[in-house]
Amino acid sequence: MTIPSASRDETYGWLGMFPQLREWIGQRQVNSLKAHGFTITNRKFESTVSVKRDDVSDDRLGVFKPFVSEMGVSAKRHPDELIFGLLKAGFDTPCFDGTSFFSGNHPVEIDGKRQATSNFQAGTDPAWFLLDTSRAVRPIIFQKREDYEFQSLDDSNSPHVFLNDEYLYGVRARVNAGFGLWQPGFGAKAPLNEENYAAARAAMMGFKSDGGRLLGVSPSVLIVPPQLESARLHLLNTEIKDGGGSNPWKGTAELIVTPYVAA
Repeated sequence: MTIPSASRDETYGWLGMFPQLREWIGQRQVNSLKAHGFTITNRKFESTVSVKRDDVSDDRLGVFKPFVSEMGVSAKRHPDELIFGLLKAGFDTPCFDGTSFFSGNHPVEIDGKRQATSNFQAGTDPAWFLLDTSRAVRPIIFQKREDYEFQSLDDSNSPHVFLNDEYLYGVRARVNAGFGLWQPGFGAKAPLNEENYAAARAAMMGFKSDGGRLLGVSPSVLIVPPQLESARLHLLNTEIKDGGGSNPWKGTAELIVTPYVAA
């Protein structure tokens, strides 16, 4: 979920209870959003390289131009590093309710009593993640204060080029990533097999808001590290299960394979 930022940091006080529709009898019932004071502070990122002016002049093979272009590719991938890196850290990093984003103890108030809800499967296998990205408020917030900007100092009349006889090329941005709602996310370190995949989907679809209303979570994206790619392609893409019979999980989620969630 991309959020434009207008200052040094942004506070997401609305992360908490979202009231559900009810039959209108009598006056409206006004629900106030819980103010958790969850703040995401923007961070500044940069990458800078220097190239000798003579090397650029003598670059008959055109090596340096593609190298500088690669800086743009790195900038394009940087949000993935932040977002998936945060997802990987979700087992130990708290979200708006004070517990780890992937936890067995998220507090939900139902019938006046606080109950623990889990969006986590314990284990020792490579971590995998199931997300619902169809909602307006998503599991991860990507906050953008100043977009990625390519800068160059290659004017022969600039003081730096004149004194050092070298060019400078760089990229800068002010961005950050933070956790949104935990309910559209599920993290597991249990083996990613049919049984655990089914249990994770069922748990997410059963998540309730404060007050006990079903949230209607519908998991749509499965994120895995490269070492789980082959098995998960089999789970989500094949028509027939091992041993025979139709595969009920075919097409139930989009598969994203990324090294940024690998251990």
